[in-house]
Amino acid sequence: MVKRHFSHVRHWVFDLDNTLYPPAARLFDQIERRMNDFVMRSLGIARDEADRLRKSYWHLHGTTLAGLMAEHKIDPDAYLEEVHDISFDVLDPDPHLAELIGQLPGRKIVYTNGSAPYAAQVLKARGLDAAFDAIYGVEHAGYRPKPEAEAFRAVFARDGTDPQTAAMFEDDPRNLAAPHAMGMRTVHVAPERAEGGHIQHHTDDLSRFLGALR
Repeated sequence: MVKRHFSHVRHWVFDLDNTLYPPAARLFDQIERRMNDFVMRSLGIARDEADRLRKSYWHLHGTTLAGLMAEHKIDPDAYLEEVHDISFDVLDPDPHLAELIGQLPGRKIVYTNGSAPYAAQVLKARGLDAAFDAIYGVEHAGYRPKPEAEAFRAVFARDGTDPQTAAMFEDDPRNLAAPHAMGMRTVHVAPERAEGGHIQHHTDDLSRFLGALR
């Protein structure tokens, strides 16, 4: 039973986008459009080139923001505020998921490569805000993004997370490598499986997986 693999866990770390809401909501489509708009205006380039750079920086630097900071000295706060100015109407409350997370033993946190204020709006729209003890955004890691190990260490030190008694739930398989190396239990939450020794569990239904841990 999967439950026995989590009997030691007292720190539960959840990614946000496409993890705590279904990918079918396509919330991130809005963010990507605003990213492209920001890059176009800031760098004075066409939309096609902005879209190419956005994807390239995500692959090379972990996030588009990290690439913009490294290559163009972009102000991260202005960027985060603009790209997260979106509509949350596509998100539905999920009281069952809120109950399942709330019943997990120990401390529950959200850690996202987005900003903490943005994460708070997502959680409110999903009815999950009361289920979590804290929210951490990329700003809490000094704007270093997941998958960088230093980013995880900064957030975990800030929160008091003990990786040896922790589990990480994440849709991007790259972002599970560092937690696994630290000794955390890792869960890939996505429609399709990903390969890698750093991925210990996979689920395409977070509620069903958490229900099995009761």
